[in-house]
Amino acid sequence: MVLYEVTVYTGDRVCAATLNSVHIRLVGTDGKSDRTLLNSLVIFRGSVSTYTFCCSKSIGKLILIELDKRHSCLMPDDDWFPDKVEVKSPEGAIYTFPIHCWISNRETYRFREGKALRIFDESNSSGEHARHQELCQRKETYGWSEESPGVPNCIEADGPCTLPHEVRFSFTKDIEFKFTAGEAVLELDLKGLECSKKNWNSLDAMKHVFCDKHTTLSDYVQNHWMDDGLFAYQFLNGVHPTLIQRCKTLPKNFPVTDDMVFIPGGSNLSNELKQGHVYLCDYKNLDGMPANVVQGIQQYLMAPLVLFHKRPNDKMKPIAIQLKQIPAEDNPIFLPTDCMYDWLTAKIFVKSADFSEHQLNAHLLRTHLLAEVFAVSLLRKLPMVHPLYKLLIPHTRYTLHINELARKQLIGPTGIFTLFAASGGKALTMILARSLSSITYRSLCIPDDIADRDLEDVTDFYYRDDGLKLWNIIYTFVQGVIQHYYKSDEEVQKDSELQSWIRNIFEHGFLSKKESGIPQSFATVSELIKFATMVIFTCSCQHAAVNNGQYDYGAWMPNSPITLQHPPPTKKGTTSEATILQTLPPINVTVQGLTAYWLLSRPSSDFVPLGHYPEDHFTEKTPRQLQRDFKDKLDDVSKQISMRNEGLEIPYTYLDPKSIENSVAI
Repeated sequence: MVLYEVTVYTGDRVCAATLNSVHIRLVGTDGKSDRTLLNSLVIFRGSVSTYTFCCSKSIGKLILIELDKRHSCLMPDDDWFPDKVEVKSPEGAIYTFPIHCWISNRETYRFREGKALRIFDESNSSGEHARHQELCQRKETYGWSEESPGVPNCIEADGPCTLPHEVRFSFTKDIEFKFTAGEAVLELDLKGLECSKKNWNSLDAMKHVFCDKHTTLSDYVQNHWMDDGLFAYQFLNGVHPTLIQRCKTLPKNFPVTDDMVFIPGGSNLSNELKQGHVYLCDYKNLDGMPANVVQGIQQYLMAPLVLFHKRPNDKMKPIAIQLKQIPAEDNPIFLPTDCMYDWLTAKIFVKSADFSEHQLNAHLLRTHLLAEVFAVSLLRKLPMVHPLYKLLIPHTRYTLHINELARKQLIGPTGIFTLFAASGGKALTMILARSLSSITYRSLCIPDDIADRDLEDVTDFYYRDDGLKLWNIIYTFVQGVIQHYYKSDEEVQKDSELQSWIRNIFEHGFLSKKESGIPQSFATVSELIKFATMVIFTCSCQHAAVNNGQYDYGAWMPNSPITLQHPPPTKKGTTSEATILQTLPPINVTVQGLTAYWLLSRPSSDFVPLGHYPEDHFTEKTPRQLQRDFKDKLDDVSKQISMRNEGLEIPYTYLDPKSIENSVAI
């Protein structure tokens, strides 16, 4: 007879404990143990419990364990959440089995020993069978659904409550999310604003919405939103820093001339274009999109072109705005030298267009929907024992749940965006499809994207500065992990699971569009490293950059109108404060937008910052050391950002690692 010592670590989370009976079976290279009862009493939350049981003989090197949980007629069926199981063999070897998922009363669960294995590393039939069985089960659990033509596929589910437990919000996150939403709506109900369809009677009246829910930056925006400097600053360091590009030749449909614009220092537009001091935002993606009808009123969505100039003092300023793509007599080019309300109205139409382009393309498509594709493909194609699964699974936390919530509460038939945004309704899926058709792999990789937009030398571009630092740190971390497991290009090529994963992403995320440049297979280690870096950066840093400042810049509604209910002026000199108030969204639409902004900008108390790995999916020394090095480098960057921000009038905090969540979780 030989003894095995089993130590069970139960997760320290709400409802992780169980009153049910838990059984274990050990499977090794030389056989398997009997199914053995572990607990006779309750397994408590956060507990570490050790059990000893006998086998008739050693079963060799352990390959996997089988866990099952059964409730008696006297006890309720309560799910159990173990973090890991450690087994000490009679020979003195210690085996660690990462779990980090819910165990229910319906089936037997199999978990592999923690050492990462590629498919061609399997040398035992039990391991091969468990690997195959796991992926078959996952393909049934995580199915694909085509929500709309031309849009990335999503998880097959009917709301967050139908998702598997392991991908849903924790109890804490769920309660806090509902409380934050309820708190905001309650305040609005008390003020009688949520049902008021009246227009605002003054700009000052808006200051009383969410009077106790403000940030330092939201206050600053409220006080400076009319300034050209803040208007331009947001295209570099606001919530949508991914559209602006250097402009050396004006688009043919934007006929701005030298005599239209004033350039300080005696220069002119033609010279400044040649010098590389002119920048462009082109909202052609929105051209021709049918604007929504909100509360029975036709809304308006423009596709502007905006020209910026870098002054000799390195400050960016807007110098020309055209609100529609096709030049015409009734489509004037607005200038800073026009009357105040003409210029302000033009900027408001730009910011409303920017709201739609930011929310649907930069935010929803390029972070939420792509992160969902990465998550579902990972769950369907890579088993838990695979090194890429261990590397990437922390960066999928809560993504499927938050996206299911978004489909119900934001972009579903009765969602806030659908009902109240100018780009809701028919335009929503049309914009997403057009955006996906023009997406490129290079645009998802920040070094390539910055180079393609020719923005390497722009001063005061903190999104670029912080983003490139983070990309390089992530790249170094990913490189270390992947090169630990893949010693040659040939090993990458023969990993059939890895190749199946990238094909799944190409087919379901990018709808097999070769022109996107998304790889269909991996031929080299370096290709794999870059792609995995992009996945982590997208799911953490890029999402933080386009999400975390939504309330800061959107709480003052005229700076980011969700919709506009009057058409733009067709000639100059026809605007006033009264026409602006008639154009801006009414009271109830305003507060609906602000409620969503507030909710989506609040991290929960179980927020996991980038580089923190509370779940130990890796058990080997090298990848665990690489994780610690990764975190240390991120801590250094956080300190650098904090020091820089002390000297800035508007601190840029969205890519501070301590503010970046590991995954798309909000």
